[in-house]
Amino acid sequence: MTLMGTEGFVAALRAHAQRYHDQHPFHVAMNAGLLSRRQIQGWVANRFYYQENIPRKDAAILANCPDREVRRRWIRRILDHDGAAGEEGGIEAWLRLAEAVGLTRDEVEDERHVVPGVRFAVDAYVNFARTRPWVEAVASSLTELFAPDLMAERLAAFERCYPWIDGAGLAYFRARLHQAPRDSEHALQVVTEHCRTAEQQQRAVAALSFKCDVLWSILDAIDRAYAD
Repeated sequence: MTLMGTEGFVAALRAHAQRYHDQHPFHVAMNAGLLSRRQIQGWVANRFYYQENIPRKDAAILANCPDREVRRRWIRRILDHDGAAGEEGGIEAWLRLAEAVGLTRDEVEDERHVVPGVRFAVDAYVNFARTRPWVEAVASSLTELFAPDLMAERLAAFERCYPWIDGAGLAYFRARLHQAPRDSEHALQVVTEHCRTAEQQQRAVAALSFKCDVLWSILDAIDRAYAD
């Protein structure tokens, strides 16, 4: 096990773009406009379980993090999703997406559509953040490095291929176009500064690999449950 320089370490992390869930057949079909209304609704309802658990994941990182400066910046992620006074958060934006695709808030919030594989994968991610060293949990969030391109492509695909979806419901994707780069820049800074040994670097890379598996497993479960 050899200690990587910063550039090599960052390259090893960025290499996981090849395993990101934008390569999943369900995602490819979504962006090609090939999904049915039922499949889009199933994805939105199940993905909400992931969205509503993001603040819990971030709260777990905060609870384990001894670095005040990191905590002061990381807490913004919770506010981005939960919202603040006079500011709509990502969870509310996702509920509006649900309404835009023809679902009700009640049926999304009560999780009646969440399939077991999605619940298992998301719960595993939250548990990872609670139980692993906080820097590894931060490293697992680095899938955000690949998110801006995915969000831009998804937004364009929804506007082009699914005109039946009210455009006002796509606000979540628009917000992430600037939130994801900001968040990933900070997380990458934290990981490169705190992973000072070869073992720490390898664990950070493994944490990011785990997160890629989580996202892929979510789509596997949705794909099986809503196959037309």
